[in-house]
This record gives sequence, structure tokens and C-alpha cells, in this order.
Amino acid sequence: MIPGHSPRRRSMFGDRHHQNGDGGQATVELVFVLPVVVVLALAVVQVALVGRDQLLVWHAAREAGRQASVQADGVNAQRAAVAAAPGLKADRLEVRLSGGSVTGELVTVSLEYRSATDVPIVGAFIDDRQLTADVVFRVE
Repeated sequence: MIPGHSPRRRSMFGDRHHQNGDGGQATVELVFVLPVVVVLALAVVQVALVGRDQLLVWHAAREAGRQASVQADGVNAQRAAVAAAPGLKADRLEVRLSGGSVTGELVTVSLEYRSATDVPIVGAFIDDRQLTADVVFRVE
């Protein structure tokens, strides 16, 4: 140690970072990259929400089909679909029945649901998705 000279404190990464004058580079890079990362994360959330709605539509179609196989009535099938998927909004759900109402015949239930794409930022760039599901049951 040199008399009258205090030892320099070194950071864990050395002094090179501050000697070159690029101390703000990481901040500038973060400012440019962070919005892209946020938009990508929101897009992933939007895709996941539409996927969840599609699963609920399939489940609602199965329940409506079960109800229609017992009682071929569009109103009861609609109620069964709405009750089976509480995450779906009833005003966006359409249930259609076709086929027989006699025991042994096949009844087809078709569901359509408009899945809103309303996640902030990315929802404005993606149109609402029309989700569908069809099931066929034998009338009991």
C-alpha cells in the first residue's frame, strides 16, 4: 500500500463499465425493449383468453347436446349451455338444434360464441373471434 493513498473500491464487475462512459446504455436499451415485451405479453394473454373461451364453448355444446338428447327443446338447450359455462356471456352465445326429436334419431347442437378481444393495447388490433362447436347426440 502506498502511504497517503487510499485504496480504490472496485465494484464486483470492475471499473470498465464506468470508464467507457456507457453507464446509461442499459437504461436506453430497456426503454426500447420494454414496450415490445409488454405488447408480446399482452398478446399472449389475449390468445390464452380466446383459448379458454373455446374450451368453454366445447363444454357448453356438450351440455346443450345432453339436454337436447333428453328433451329436444332449444330453450332448455340454451339454458344448459349457459349454466355449463358461467365464463361465457349469454348475450354472445347462440344455440341451434337440428335433427330428429324421436327416440333413436340424431340431434345436432351447434353453438356460436363471439369472443371479445378486449385486452388493453392488443385488443384494439385483433378482431373479435367467432368460436364454434358442434356435437351430435342420439335422442333418448
